Parts: sequence; structure tokens; C-alpha cells
Amino acid sequence: MKRVLFIFGIILIVGLSGCGQANHEDHENHSSEEPSGHENASTHEGNHDNHEKLSEPDTSEVEFSFDKNPQTSIANELTIQVKDEMGKPIKNFEVEHEKLMHLIIVSEDLSYFDHIHPDYQGEGKFTVQLHFPIGGDYKFFADFVPEGSSKVVKSEVVQVEGSKKTSIPLKEEALTQVVNGKEGTLSFDHLMPGMELELNFNLTDAKTKKPIVDLQPYLGAVGHVVIISEDTNTYLHVHPMEAHASGPDAKFMTTFPSSGIYKIWGQFKQNGEVFTIPFTVEVPK
Repeated sequence: MKRVLFIFGIILIVGLSGCGQANHEDHENHSSEEPSGHENASTHEGNHDNHEKLSEPDTSEVEFSFDKNPQTSIANELTIQVKDEMGKPIKNFEVEHEKLMHLIIVSEDLSYFDHIHPDYQGEGKFTVQLHFPIGGDYKFFADFVPEGSSKVVKSEVVQVEGSKKTSIPLKEEALTQVVNGKEGTLSFDHLMPGMELELNFNLTDAKTKKPIVDLQPYLGAVGHVVIISEDTNTYLHVHPMEAHASGPDAKFMTTFPSSGIYKIWGQFKQNGEVFTIPFTVEVPK
């Protein structure tokens, strides 16, 4: 299998009105930890029909060029260049869950989460417009499949200039959260490290308490789940057991590699809009 050299190039665009916040569905959700929940991240390697665990890449293969500017929290154009071990662009990629690349971005304290899909420009180059709400460290997870190869996840920390907020340590929270009028309750058949388990998201209307039974396919499935550990060194991109379910339950299988605090984001679609419900859980020893 070819080793992949991964280059992030970030070009800052300053002072352009209306620029930065994406206006297409590829920015599924900018979650800044407001309504009722936090967000978390993680990385591990492996494969399963319904879940993937992907290992942290060798950081010597990841290069970032970052034009710093005091206005960086306004708007940024991110360029991602994918190369093989010989330094040649990898030109062909396989479509996975309707996209050539999934880019997950979280803040250092996991209070911010975004799941976007860069546009492919050819010759191994992807571009996307980004908007950061505040300065600080952000971790990028680029998730893609070179043609004829297995899944690759590359990650790196990017420092965004600008005012910073005080980080609040993660702690376990209630397993029922409300976001944008949707109430989600997360349950497990068991919760322990190193053992495959089932996650179930039960979704209802927060006001009427009626079950949501009209979920629409999101990236070809009833939903997607991203899980990241408190230290951001573990990343799990989890897919549903029943891709064509429509609610109120959405079931997923995964394995937490170790004990500790994890943040979980469940992403679903109803009435043409994607919504993200975050949870913070502690996996016991």
C-alpha cells in the first residue's frame, strides 16, 4: 500500500463581506457548545461494516503552511494537497458516503465541531472555505480513501489567531440533550473499553415529545456519528447498523479503545436540514 503524504495549505482571506461561512450543505453544523451539550473527538485504526476506527497518522508526513494574520477568525480558504510517498499527487479517490473527503474540525476543548466536505480540484488538491468563531487551537481530521487503497485519516493541529476563550474541562453530562427543537437520548447496551457495543439515539420533538419517524438520508444513511477522546488522540467515525432507518431510533456499533472521557456527535437530517446533537460520556475502567 502506498504511504500518503498529506499537506494542508491555508490561505487567509481577510475583510471579504459574506465570506467564510459556507452556504452549502457541506457545512452540516457549526456547533459552538450553546444549547445543551458538549462535543468531543478521537482517533484509532480498524474496520467494520458499521464503524471504523482509524489510527493517528505519522505526523512527519503532514505539512502545514499557514499564513498568519490577526484577522484569521474572519475567513479562511483551506487547501489540502494529498501526495504519495514519492511526492506525487494522488489523483483518484473513492467516493465514501457520497463524498471524496470528509473533514472534521474540532476546537482544542471540543466545544466546537464541524463536518464539511472540501471540493476536489484535481491533482490531489481539495479546497474549502472555513470560518472560525474564535482564536485558538483546532484539530483537523481529513478522512478519505485513495483509489485502490484502504481508508486514510490524517490529522493535525492548526493555530488560529484571534481572541481566545477560557477552556472548560469536559465532564460527563446527561444522556438527553436538546438542540434546535430536537430531543435526543443516547443509550448503550453496555459501556466499557475494548468491547464492541451498541449506541442507540432515540429522537423526539422536544416540545411535543412525539417520536421523530421521518428522518431523511444523510450522506446515504440515517445518520453519522463522530466520537473523539478528551485528548483528541482518538477519532471514531461511526456508521449506522440500519442505513435506511427513519427513526425514532438510530443504532450504531463501535468500540471505545480505552477508558476516559469522550465526546459524541450524532448527525441526522429532517425536513432538509442536518442537525447535530452532542453528548459527553465517561467510559469506565
